[in-house]
Amino acid sequence: MAGKRIKVTNKGALRIITTHNQQKKNAWNKECYDDINNALCAAAVDDTVNVVAITGAGDFFSSGNDLSSMDMDNIDELRDSAQKMLIAHIKFPKLLIAVVNGPCIGIAATIVALCDVVYAANIAYFYAPFTQLGICIEGAASYSFPKILGPSKAAEVLLLNHKLTADEALKFKLVSEVFTPTDLQTTIWPRIESFSKLPRNSIMVGKKLLRNIESDKLERARKEEAVALFKLIDSGEFKNAALQFLNRKSKL
Repeated sequence: MAGKRIKVTNKGALRIITTHNQQKKNAWNKECYDDINNALCAAAVDDTVNVVAITGAGDFFSSGNDLSSMDMDNIDELRDSAQKMLIAHIKFPKLLIAVVNGPCIGIAATIVALCDVVYAANIAYFYAPFTQLGICIEGAASYSFPKILGPSKAAEVLLLNHKLTADEALKFKLVSEVFTPTDLQTTIWPRIESFSKLPRNSIMVGKKLLRNIESDKLERARKEEAVALFKLIDSGEFKNAALQFLNRKSKL
């Protein structure tokens, strides 16, 4: 199972969803949102899958929304697809792990906070340039980031465009461990595969106990953000800011 922009592979009871669009630094568009959503929904009800890991091909986890392919005439479809993908993350019943192999930008930076465990490469950073784009926080990060990072650091990241390095992310508890490229193959993936051998029902019940109340709060934040985001995207301020950001993004 795969889409044009993702690759889905199985290693026993571990399913790996890999964004596979290296020409655009693994940017996400409507098709990618739909593919990730479908892959998560399929894994949620597949009894052969115990753990899902999300990562990116090459040097980037994801450079965020693919602004270069954004069609303002079909913006409603893009927004709906993005929101469905976020809901799939929030409601995913099994263990969900982000393996952040490189820079993680925009909505991609916020979805890692929806995962149960996050491992990050030492070259990775987390960058949410929402105010540079003239839009607002998304991905339920208005709730998840202050809870994880604390209010001051969350505001610095979400409002002031601070790039959170992998080491900072570890310090502020957004990630569980920072790895080197060698560690990824020799330590991280074998460890995740071992997690997939744990009893599935035990993990699912434990996650439900940990996340039950949190899921309701995340869903409320997602809905409130979506209303605000839709209004801002329709503004001329966003269109001008997006063009300027595209010029900077091409230099990443």
